Amino acid sequence: MHKISVVLGSYNRLSFLKLTIASIRNQKNSPYSEIIVVDGGSTDGTLEWLLEQKDIITVVQHNRGEWLGKQLLRRSWGYFMNLAFKCASSKYVCMISDDTVLHPYALAEGYKQFEALLADGNKVGALAFYWRESFEEEMYRVGIPAGHLMYVNHGLFLNGALRDINYIEENEFKFYCADIDLSLKLWAKGYSVIAAENAYVEHYPHATLAVKKGNSSIAQNDFVEIIKKWQQLYPRLNNRSLGGMHKKFYDDPYATIAVYNPMHQSILKNNKRYFLNKKINGYWNNLWGSAKFWYRKLRFGL
Repeated sequence: MHKISVVLGSYNRLSFLKLTIASIRNQKNSPYSEIIVVDGGSTDGTLEWLLEQKDIITVVQHNRGEWLGKQLLRRSWGYFMNLAFKCASSKYVCMISDDTVLHPYALAEGYKQFEALLADGNKVGALAFYWRESFEEEMYRVGIPAGHLMYVNHGLFLNGALRDINYIEENEFKFYCADIDLSLKLWAKGYSVIAAENAYVEHYPHATLAVKKGNSSIAQNDFVEIIKKWQQLYPRLNNRSLGGMHKKFYDDPYATIAVYNPMHQSILKNNKRYFLNKKINGYWNNLWGSAKFWYRKLRFGL
């Protein structure tokens, strides 16, 4: 069986998608077998570019606008990822985003660790890669939304485990929390999800801000649904714990950001407003937090 199928969804992020694909192609020890991209009907040249890439399996599912006088049905993130998962022919499936780049040994290290764990008889369903918001964070992290149960934001899944739990829930979550739900399904089925200790990912949060804004508008409903579904089985899951994470410092000897940095400088220039808004929002959040603290302290003595 092939080693790793790398899968991702994409929509109107051609410049960043090229970086993501380059980081896959540049993997050392080449453990990946195929790249699968599911596109939501991009209009920025992505589809034309993908069709020219003979090492990429491209699935197109138009997800916006009208066709033959009817509004196209908007599909969930889980629907798109399941298209990719079900196409994957390898033992492992690596799920990443089209606004990320992999460190050069990420796939090789993840594959080596997964193989060793299975050889020792561990029932592992997934390995979570450490990642960070590039240019904003120094530490890398993995998510722990229920206080101790890890989930995969980017990382490796055992293909057989995905089939065993019937993949991602497509109707319960529009965009956010479906990845958390997928990992909780693995935990509930007896699989463990652990950190890939030597696999790292860079995430660019400033990619196509309009797309992100549209996705974030549905976040709150997904947060409510994930807690409602799992809190009885995992009581530690709540609004506060959803943001739980384990952080670690890693001094990247391969200077991954520097390698890809020249390729997206023009994109960074176009998104200066993003970083300005981050600073302003951070200032107001800190001010609001301080005001709440002193109000409680003065009124209630807390």
